Amino acid sequence: MSHVPEEREAPDATEGAAAEQSVVTPEVQAGEDAAAPSLEQQLAERTADLQRLQAEYVNYKRRVDRDRQLVRAQGETAVLQSLLTVLDDIGRADEHGELEGGFKAVADAIHQLAAKHGLVSFGAEGEPFDPAVHEAVFHAGESADVDTTTIDSVLRIGYRHGDRVLRPATVGVVEPATEPAAATNGATNASEFEPVREPSDPLSDE
Repeated sequence: MSHVPEEREAPDATEGAAAEQSVVTPEVQAGEDAAAPSLEQQLAERTADLQRLQAEYVNYKRRVDRDRQLVRAQGETAVLQSLLTVLDDIGRADEHGELEGGFKAVADAIHQLAAKHGLVSFGAEGEPFDPAVHEAVFHAGESADVDTTTIDSVLRIGYRHGDRVLRPATVGVVEPATEPAAATNGATNASEFEPVREPSDPLSDE
């Protein structure tokens, strides 16, 4: 019997093409590994993002707190500004001895409330004059007891709230006395005591 060789099927062209596409060379694999970020790089990027978000939140919180304090200070200033006339009336009543009984208790409570919210009065006799916070309306002359421009009398006290002057103090000031002219150590100019000579008459000599 004759032996008939078995026929082998020719490889499919599409299968060969797929096999070629599935084969990845070491060079291509190394390039892909280098392009893809490593786990450490991804972790560093995420950490940087979190730190940036945290810094933005901290800055935002600081701005909110600062704005809240500013609004509160402005509200306190507006209320205290409206109380100045009331405090002036209380001060005048105190000067005339009219703060008695319940009226004095109310006046003390108002002063304590104003001080609690940061209202500070200034302007007293004997204080150095400061044009930034004092308003001088007259000069009371000179005095040898002071060495700088000094408050001599207070017509209306001033108030400040924090660093802001709500109202300058209205005052009268006294200036330091000017120094007398320096002596000349006892030296006397002889010309001051020399008698004035009248010009001689030329006819009297004849």
